[in-house]
Amino acid sequence: MSAETTLLPRGLVFIPPLHSYTTPCPPVVARARDIRSFLHLHRFPKASKMSYASSQAPHTPKLSGTHGPTEQSEEVKPHDVTTILNYFKDNDDDSAAIQRTVDSGAETYASKFEPQKSVIHDIRGNESQYTLDVQGFQIVGHDSKEKCFLDDEHVRNIYYPETEELLKKVTGASKVFIFNHTIRGGPLSKAHRHRGPVHRVHIDVSYVGAHRRVSHYFRDNEARLAALLKGRYQIINVWRPIKNILKDPLCVADAGSVPESDLVPIKLLFPPDVVTAMTTSEPIHSVMGAAANPKHKVDSTDGETFSVRANPGHMWYYLYRQATDEVLLIKCFDSKTDGSVARRAPHTAFVNKEHEDEPERESIELRTLVFYSDDTE
Repeated sequence: MSAETTLLPRGLVFIPPLHSYTTPCPPVVARARDIRSFLHLHRFPKASKMSYASSQAPHTPKLSGTHGPTEQSEEVKPHDVTTILNYFKDNDDDSAAIQRTVDSGAETYASKFEPQKSVIHDIRGNESQYTLDVQGFQIVGHDSKEKCFLDDEHVRNIYYPETEELLKKVTGASKVFIFNHTIRGGPLSKAHRHRGPVHRVHIDVSYVGAHRRVSHYFRDNEARLAALLKGRYQIINVWRPIKNILKDPLCVADAGSVPESDLVPIKLLFPPDVVTAMTTSEPIHSVMGAAANPKHKVDSTDGETFSVRANPGHMWYYLYRQATDEVLLIKCFDSKTDGSVARRAPHTAFVNKEHEDEPERESIELRTLVFYSDDTE
């Protein structure tokens, strides 16, 4: 199959897998962690409630699967799941909700959760119907040279550049800046606590938090910062299974089914040791060179995310048996405010009781800033 983009009806784009040689696993047993990762954490849908829903394309022929054990040649049987999702619940005393990172391996939340029965729709066979600008998420086929994801240096030197090029190809962006990554599950050294799937509905960054994130990394280059903020920019998470996913899969809500009134800003508080590590770490990998300086003073309260209130109108989707060459792109923020595109997509891990006894989920997520120099709205 050609690695070039295939154009589908109405401008939809599906990126086939980019096959390459496998990089041997490095002789490492410990999984390195980036302390900066603490800056963060079908069926066809009903028409989205926001104005951009009208741009959704009609039904197109189903695509055959192309990913090893998940391969399908005929009609794909959906594996929809009824499960419980954990939503935000307002505090009884109306006090503000605060998320606090208590150490380098765990998080606590001052707010309560509201369990909500939800149906998660399987999009297997209809992947091309879901795009970043319509629903706020997209499945992209991509076979990475990196296979183990055990060594931080390998991830940065091999997987980061691959991901930058992939995002440019999918989105048409002029610049991509990867600011951290998180690996969940798998072998860990004694120095690192386990970071498992996040079972709460959230968006990694709020609208305010997104602006602060860009300012954080370009604080010492005011001219470049001003230029970047004039154009369109996004925060996109790139989520890939390290092993095929059965237990604790990740689901994403159609952005158009989640009104602004359901979003709850949550401030992030970091302990002094995490703040110190964030401000003294080595420069972050970027195709923009030395534009960012992470050594400036950081306010420990300058992070902000979104939690989400429960709403029966939310439409949830996932990819059953998501394979290692099926990458999920999740839009956490888009500066475009004219109503033509999805701006953010809530997401969460969920329990599929059919696969509760399967091996622990292993995944890697990269958090990226994506810039468009030719789009100033």
